[in-house]
Amino acid sequence: MSQVLDTPPPTQAPADDDLAALAARHGLTVSGARPTLREYVRQLWARRHFITAFATAKLTAQYSQAKLGQVWQVMNPLLNAAVYYFIFGVLLGTSHGVPDYIPFLVTGVFVWTFTQSSIMAGTRAISGNLGLVRALHFPRASLPISFCLQQLQQLLFSMTALVVIILSFGLPVTPRWLLAIPALILQSLFNAGVSMIMARWGAKTPDIAQLMPFVLRTWMYVSGVMWSISKLTKKDHLPHIVTVLLETNPAAVYIDLMRYALINSFHGKQLPPHVWAAATGWALVAGIGGFIYFWKAEETYGRG
Repeated sequence: MSQVLDTPPPTQAPADDDLAALAARHGLTVSGARPTLREYVRQLWARRHFITAFATAKLTAQYSQAKLGQVWQVMNPLLNAAVYYFIFGVLLGTSHGVPDYIPFLVTGVFVWTFTQSSIMAGTRAISGNLGLVRALHFPRASLPISFCLQQLQQLLFSMTALVVIILSFGLPVTPRWLLAIPALILQSLFNAGVSMIMARWGAKTPDIAQLMPFVLRTWMYVSGVMWSISKLTKKDHLPHIVTVLLETNPAAVYIDLMRYALINSFHGKQLPPHVWAAATGWALVAGIGGFIYFWKAEETYGRG
């Protein structure tokens, strides 16, 4: 007589829905999940002291190995301005017909450097700090924002040299100087937004950091850093679309606003039409759009 052995039925693994319900009942959440936009903003605000401290530490350490130290924060843009003055002002003659060309040029170089450095730093914000991203939990937007804040601090430090140059050319201090404050705020919002866009692209494709210097150099040449856009657009040979693109170029808009604020010989007629509306529009579109675009990929940074 054969004996039938009863074997226990195989246990069935709980379904995914059951596991999700169990986790929710005990307050468990997905590791690294993207928070809501409102919660993300709250987390960023809670870490505002970390963002400012990180930016200041990066700025202090930038030239810590150089003998001249923080003096290079002013020397670098001044040397760039000197090179551009020799090439464009002396050799190519773009200074002709531009009053106070040296303050005009130095202002353009300083303001452009702020945008250029913010975007380059943002491109490497995630890919260049993977150790920090993978080791600690914090809103990743803290990195591109802190790098943009670092460049703003450097610009403010360099503005002391710009003020000395402006005053040495006999240009007076006028109430228009106060317009530099809203212009810098709008430019900072624009730079931060573009930096966050580039940070997301750079996190996925680090090779973009190698391409950006060529893109930024081309952008600089069409932004009126070394020459007057208003002087060029008065000529009839330019197609209307080219004139519109030159005048609404965001980098050129912020450069012109800063020149109008600080240089008495730079008149309002040299500003493109609706310049403050354009500056505000670029700041809102890039700032808000770049922030949301970066937030949507929050859970992917530092993985893979």
